Amino acid sequence: SVEPTEAGDYKLCFDNSFSTISEKLVFFELIFDSAQEEEEEEEEEEEEEGGDGWVEAAEPEETLDVKIEDIKESIETMRSRLERSIQMQTLLRAFEARDRNLQESNLGRVNFWSAVNLGVLVVVAFLQVYMLKSLFEDKRTVRT
Repeated sequence: SVEPTEAGDYKLCFDNSFSTISEKLVFFELIFDSAQEEEEEEEEEEEEEGGDGWVEAAEPEETLDVKIEDIKESIETMRSRLERSIQMQTLLRAFEARDRNLQESNLGRVNFWSAVNLGVLVVVAFLQVYMLKSLFEDKRTVRT
């Protein structure tokens, strides 16, 4: 988590000096959380306006504005929660893709070494059969 201290452009640098030979898959996520700043600004504006809150709430037009503001606030809250849900789903898809690539890579290695094992097993089986046959062969020549 990085809190920006200055306004402006930021750069992300990824370092591959650990192992430049092997292939890597990198996932990163940027979350811009400006909703809190907007809420804080609105609260500051309300505090600056001051006045008697009860008198303003008693007027029907102001009540209508308050209800509209409440609706806008709940819509904004839902929007931010939906955006967060989309971000989490994207992150989970990225994890799933990474894990799937790892599984497919492991499956390829397992299949290769299983085939090598099977080949060695077949060669050893034929070698044993040949050796057993040679033990029971009669090497004496029969002269007639």
